[in-house]
Amino acid sequence: MTKKPIHRAGKRKRAVARATLKSGTGKIKINNILLDHYGTAMLRARILEPVKLAGASAANLDIYVRVNGGGQTGQADAVRLAIGRALADHDAKLRQVYLDYDRQLLVADVRRKEPAKPNSHGSARAKRQKSYR
Repeated sequence: MTKKPIHRAGKRKRAVARATLKSGTGKIKINNILLDHYGTAMLRARILEPVKLAGASAANLDIYVRVNGGGQTGQADAVRLAIGRALADHDAKLRQVYLDYDRQLLVADVRRKEPAKPNSHGSARAKRQKSYR
């Protein structure tokens, strides 16, 4: 299959994931933890989307991911993006499949939290209430 490992990265908010794809037995490890023991069931399902869409072409590939920064969901989305990009590099036909299914498997979501302004209590746009009575 792949002679050289494929390295790809994915980002979501503050989370950064770096994925390595090599030929192997089909195991997926995130921060040296098997995917079966990582996060919640919903996050695992989200991470597995690019692998399920790849089908048989990903069955004999090992995927190792290092992720840090951000929260649980941001990390899961960063891992999903990194895996999607690596699999698209491995098999060029998957690129169009991913774009048709969900563009977020190949293209990073650039939205960030809006910074809080002075005198905004709690959020970026909330202001102190005024009362003229």
